[in-house]
Amino acid sequence: MKWEPDNFQLEKSSVWSFPERGNWATHDSKYRGNCSPYVIRNLLLRYSKEGDWVLDQFVGGGTSLVEAKLLNRNIIGIDINPRALERCKNKIAFDNGEGKVVIRKADARNLDFIKDDSIDFICTHPPYADIIQYSENIDGDISLLGYEDFLNEIEQVAIEAYRILKKGKICSFIIGDIRQKGCVRPLGFDTMQRFERAGFKLKEIIIKEQHNCKMTDKWEKISVGKNFLLLAHEYIFALKK
Repeated sequence: MKWEPDNFQLEKSSVWSFPERGNWATHDSKYRGNCSPYVIRNLLLRYSKEGDWVLDQFVGGGTSLVEAKLLNRNIIGIDINPRALERCKNKIAFDNGEGKVVIRKADARNLDFIKDDSIDFICTHPPYADIIQYSENIDGDISLLGYEDFLNEIEQVAIEAYRILKKGKICSFIIGDIRQKGCVRPLGFDTMQRFERAGFKLKEIIIKEQHNCKMTDKWEKISVGKNFLLLAHEYIFALKK
């Protein structure tokens, strides 16, 4: 097993594209909707340093935990779904890297066990409203919510993130837009605006090209027949407290 990506270079522009998802350490693509480790590595290296405390409050498949441990960052990984947390425990069961990993079941809207102004960097990948539902009936799972309800709850996530992040530090998250009834709904920018409402200032907008999307061939045929464009991008927002 290799523990580092080959020929890694820090991204220098606002457009990122990683045709190869990344297969070092314990990374894989088996958890639906999980993020490329190239994205997380870039964000950790740019917005944190060794020994910092990082938070991922939608830890999902555990990509951020693996990268933080390898890069000697300490990280708190939170999810409301016990199945995700069990997977995360397996993903970080290796000896490489010196970062501490804390895994905890909790609701991202209420992190009262984390002190005010105590986190050095937030790096997370929330659900895209109810496009992928990660559970059937877990109380507090915002991936079960429709568009407007999701935005109302993500604003509470933003308020809590603002409370626990240190002044001058960065909160970053990855999110994409969605299409409903033939029209695009700008979930990315609507979510970003909720973080601005909470007090954050927008520092960067990064456009990430999507690769190897599930059922792409099927949707390519449908898009031609119904005359719409496939959504092939996501946003990475970096916001400053």
